[in-house]
Amino acid sequence: MFDDDPVGLSIEMAGYLFDATGDLVKLNPHDMPGPHVLFTRFIGWTRRTPFT
Repeated sequence: MFDDDPVGLSIEMAGYLFDATGDLVKLNPHDMPGPHVLFTRFIGWTRRTPFT
């Protein structure tokens, strides 16, 4: 679906990150993963080349 649209994939995953963060805050606000963990899980892997 996003084979030729990496930006679209990143945008889609950013929406999932937003939703997941809201859910985590409601369900377990005292034991949330750090922002870097959530970014890596939802968006970081979508880049074709790693961040340096």
